[in-house]
Amino acid sequence: MTKHTVTLTDNLTGKQVELDVLDPVMGPKTIDIRRLHKELGFFTYDPGYLATASCSSAITYLDGDEGTLMYRGYPIEQLAEKSTFLEVCNLLLNGDLPTKEEQEDFSSIITHHTMLHDQVQYFYRGFRRDAHPMATMVGVVGALSAFYHDDLDIHDPEQRMRSAHRLIAKMPTIAAWSYRYHMGLPFNQPRNNLKYSEDFLHLMFAVPTEEYVVDPLMAKALDVIFILHADHEQNASTSTVRLAGSSEANPFAAVAAGIASLWGPAHGGANEAVVNMLTSIKDSGKSLEHWVERAKDKDDHFRLMGFGHRVYKNYDPRAKIIRELANEILDRLPPNNPHQKLFDIARELEKVALEDEYFKERNLYPNVDFYSGVIFLSMGIPVSMFTVMFALARTVGWISQWNEMMSDDANRIGRPRQLYTGAMKRDYVPLDKR
Repeated sequence: MTKHTVTLTDNLTGKQVELDVLDPVMGPKTIDIRRLHKELGFFTYDPGYLATASCSSAITYLDGDEGTLMYRGYPIEQLAEKSTFLEVCNLLLNGDLPTKEEQEDFSSIITHHTMLHDQVQYFYRGFRRDAHPMATMVGVVGALSAFYHDDLDIHDPEQRMRSAHRLIAKMPTIAAWSYRYHMGLPFNQPRNNLKYSEDFLHLMFAVPTEEYVVDPLMAKALDVIFILHADHEQNASTSTVRLAGSSEANPFAAVAAGIASLWGPAHGGANEAVVNMLTSIKDSGKSLEHWVERAKDKDDHFRLMGFGHRVYKNYDPRAKIIRELANEILDRLPPNNPHQKLFDIARELEKVALEDEYFKERNLYPNVDFYSGVIFLSMGIPVSMFTVMFALARTVGWISQWNEMMSDDANRIGRPRQLYTGAMKRDYVPLDKR
């Protein structure tokens, strides 16, 4: 087979460099530019890394033009319909769908790692009561390395896997405790007789004074939402985890860095923005057409949140799945419920986006965040916890990507270069002469 290369010529000097073209299993061919600086003395310039592959990975594949998302080769639609979140965790972490015995072992390991060290509760009590749950989560996850310092040899695959199990298992407890501390409620302990999503609902909402019964539909919906958010290729937070981990920082520190990145409203805060937008439309008393026309006006700063995606130029495949969940949950709500009204507005907006040429020409389809916030509200999960829910689900993706990176012989400490635009060399002038 003929080796595929591209030749780059410097028109000023006539020098050339031949660069290899790498063939992925799926997706665009990728030019290996590692020889570019050595041969020609050039860097590449790509703000936001829109056309740069920072690593190779066998975990997640997405095609934004086709609206395709796959974990380890399995379409997200099949996993959301047939799998469970813990099975997807096993798949992402280990590479293949497990056998029944393998999944039972994995589920048992996760179940028996859900408790937090007793002294972690004192760490929570060091925060102000009105601290944002994400601020608490960043701190607590980063502090886990202080409790498991005997298991932090990142070059030992067994220790890496134990750290992965701990993060997946303890994140629901950490997330729920962040909420309960903020609300002034006593901490609940995990229950081994409950499944992953069931136990999270119990950790969040059970009170000592009465028995808590898990709603099966809510638990199922939560499991599906976790599956949809488990990984999404090299997004900002995943890239942050990889970059932090490339310095050989421990996995708890690397994941804490990912949580901090996710906290940014441009990344993890989209579903909160959608709920705020729907609430504003509801409270305004103005027609939906008024808001749609504002969104079309290029001179108006108003935008319809939850439409379009940085990568997907087609209908987000996760949005189709979560829309069906939203229908099932919210149609069950009692009449005149405020969340039902928000959902009605969302459905009308989606219809506009799918029929209006303005939105179709610009590929402004509803994304996964468009419905997830309204579903969370219907579960009793407040807006302040939306990004925490995202972090809980994405933890398995972060730690799987980190583990893959640590196993890669090509891994190097991340060190992006820059296009310098500052001053030329200047000589220092003493203070009394300036």
